[in-house]
Amino acid sequence: MTYQGTEVVSRQTRAMIFDMDGVLIDSEPLWRRAEIKCFGAVGLTLTEEDCLQTVGLRIDEVANYWFERTPWSGVAPFVAPSVIADNIVDEMVALIASEGVPAQGAQEAIEAVQADGWRIALASSSSQRLIDTVLESFGWQSYFEVVRSAENERHGKPHPAVYLAAVRELALEPIDCVAIEDSANGMTSALEAGVRCVAIPEAATRNDPRFDSATWRLDSLRDVPEALSMIECERNERSSL
Repeated sequence: MTYQGTEVVSRQTRAMIFDMDGVLIDSEPLWRRAEIKCFGAVGLTLTEEDCLQTVGLRIDEVANYWFERTPWSGVAPFVAPSVIADNIVDEMVALIASEGVPAQGAQEAIEAVQADGWRIALASSSSQRLIDTVLESFGWQSYFEVVRSAENERHGKPHPAVYLAAVRELALEPIDCVAIEDSANGMTSALEAGVRCVAIPEAATRNDPRFDSATWRLDSLRDVPEALSMIECERNERSSL
């Protein structure tokens, strides 16, 4: 606990909620490979630029997104979007097992956040199976007090459901939480839940004007340790308004 005058302020009344894909693991290139391969199997040719349109969405929503726009119903035998989504997750599990590495600065950011007294949570659009694969692969299970997958919510990002669920499980108010996101859809999800957001866009989407709404912007996850004092200062100032 820290002391301000005669007031005792608990450092455990704040939480940092990490997104996973593109934040803790540099998985977005792997997602694009998996999507291009699995959609290609039903005759839908996607480019990497096409895949950028759906970054941050749940994979079932990605499959439905493309089926609504360019349906492959003429392919025999017909493969349902839900099957494509499952195939992509299978491909991702295999890719992470063989090629997955933590994002640069991920371990240092997690440890710095923990050392600074923040509770730590995760709110991801990925399936629980993929989340478990990542946390187990990198030995991160013990860091995360709360882990929420959007697959367990009625709506995925950019809907705020997964962040609202994480906040409820933490038994905190949204104002006491800060999210770290790399996608505009994820950032929107956090902000709509009342959670302030650190945006760390990947290079391909850095100029997306939607990121102007972020509470803070950083160039890299490696900047998080030094930014914590700034985040906490601004968080306290905004909380007192």
